[in-house]
Amino acid sequence: MTVTLSPHAEAIIREKVDSGRYGSSDEVIEQALQALDERERLERLQAMLQVGLNADDRGEVDEWTPELRERLHLEALERYRRGEQPDPDVLP
Repeated sequence: MTVTLSPHAEAIIREKVDSGRYGSSDEVIEQALQALDERERLERLQAMLQVGLNADDRGEVDEWTPELRERLHLEALERYRRGEQPDPDVLP
């Protein structure tokens, strides 16, 4: 893949490498892409949280009880047995 960077982006990358914190421009770019992925994941999680908060405001949530916890646990086990992959946003 060929990527053309603006002079400003090149200067930032060069500065990061010259600081000694990064060993190469590839390392700087890889870290930047990882930060972008993390930011996008955080934005998705914040949006999902807002959906939940809005549902709570409308009284549309289930009370967290031992029975609900057990039901969710059993549903997760069943999905695991079927080979379904969990949503990556709910994994640690």
